[in-house]
Amino acid sequence: MSTSDRITKLVTENDIVLFMKGVPQAPQCGFSAAVVKVLETLGKPYASVNVLEDPFIREGIKEYSDWPTIPQLYIKGEFVGGSDIVREMYESGELQALVTPQGAA
Repeated sequence: MSTSDRITKLVTENDIVLFMKGVPQAPQCGFSAAVVKVLETLGKPYASVNVLEDPFIREGIKEYSDWPTIPQLYIKGEFVGGSDIVREMYESGELQALVTPQGAA
């Protein structure tokens, strides 16, 4: 399976997936830690991928999204953005709207 196929599988089989440096319990950079904090605040389950464990994923995710930095957040198969975008979307309420089913309170 190609790296692109592996990434596609991850982003389509998980409602929320974070490609990050480290793991949620021990982020390896401040930007990853910031996104983890936002996701934990949302209280929704999410998958995470430690890009430091797989150099093919680490480079492949940048090509896949055409975004040069990590972390990268995907929700329902769509690329959302990196740390700054995720924080801005959380502060504006946009991120909550993406993860909450329509019609839910």
